[in-house]
Amino acid sequence: MKTLILGGAGFIGLHLARNLLADGHRVTIADDFSRGRDDPALASVDAEVLHADLTRPDGFRDLPHGWDQVYLLAAVVGVRNVERDPARVVRVNSLVVLNTLDWIRPGERLFFASTSEVYAGGVSAGTVPVPTPENVPLTVRDVTAPRFAYGVSKMLGEAAVVHTARARGFPCVIGRFHNVYGPRMGESHVIPEVALRALRGEDPFWVYGAEQSRAFCHVDDAVDAIRRLMVPGVAEGRIVHIGNDGEETNIGDLTKLVLRVVGHDPGITYAPAPAGSVARRCPDLRLLRSLTGYEPAVRLEDGVRNTVAWYAGDRTAAPG
Repeated sequence: MKTLILGGAGFIGLHLARNLLADGHRVTIADDFSRGRDDPALASVDAEVLHADLTRPDGFRDLPHGWDQVYLLAAVVGVRNVERDPARVVRVNSLVVLNTLDWIRPGERLFFASTSEVYAGGVSAGTVPVPTPENVPLTVRDVTAPRFAYGVSKMLGEAAVVHTARARGFPCVIGRFHNVYGPRMGESHVIPEVALRALRGEDPFWVYGAEQSRAFCHVDDAVDAIRRLMVPGVAEGRIVHIGNDGEETNIGDLTKLVLRVVGHDPGITYAPAPAGSVARRCPDLRLLRSLTGYEPAVRLEDGVRNTVAWYAGDRTAAPG
């Protein structure tokens, strides 16, 4: 099939591109290359690569039509980016989705990448259960709090995609990602951040929010779920979780796993969790399973070993 990945030079986008190419798809990547055009991982992908500022309507001017699938993954992500410049997060993420919806044509199947952050307000308020199903109310506890900027931008994106798709008659799927991790995801997420500090030999080793728990999903499993959801007739117009509910862990135990994989045995100093972070996050995957038969395949330890190896310099590491 003919596939366009908006934001295809990013973390999940490049893994998805490789998977699609291996399956014989013709893939085009459109990106602003905020991660760097000279990234060797991008250079190794046999796809057409286009520069496009997707926050501008004219950024779509040179993008042709006739796509079987369009994946909208472009966004500003990461807690540090959100807290440093929440206005940029709202602006970029909103403009990208609105411009995409102005550009896309009927018949071009759209996948929109959303996030478990849309539940943060409800989980923190105790009004949303964990594991969390897709049909709970979304709550913004404090619209002025910088950390909510990312979740709010994705709520807007979801609403825009659903209503525009209905009005204009193109198929869409919204995937809410839950703590996806893996090689090349940047340095400001918990697993690579802990791994890099361990690889540098930090001692004493600071652990923040050790009691908080997460259900981490390796990027290979996330890509598998995305592709299953994009099969015609499977999930049109649906909002579906993408994650791994089988190995929920707290941050303290995750840190010990990373330290063991690295082979670093420091003294550990515990500190409170960052302000505004939720105590627990885990998806209810019953809808994803019922629609697609998906089951996560990458064990947490295997995925952590794969990720740590990549950050240690082994760019050929595989999760096993």
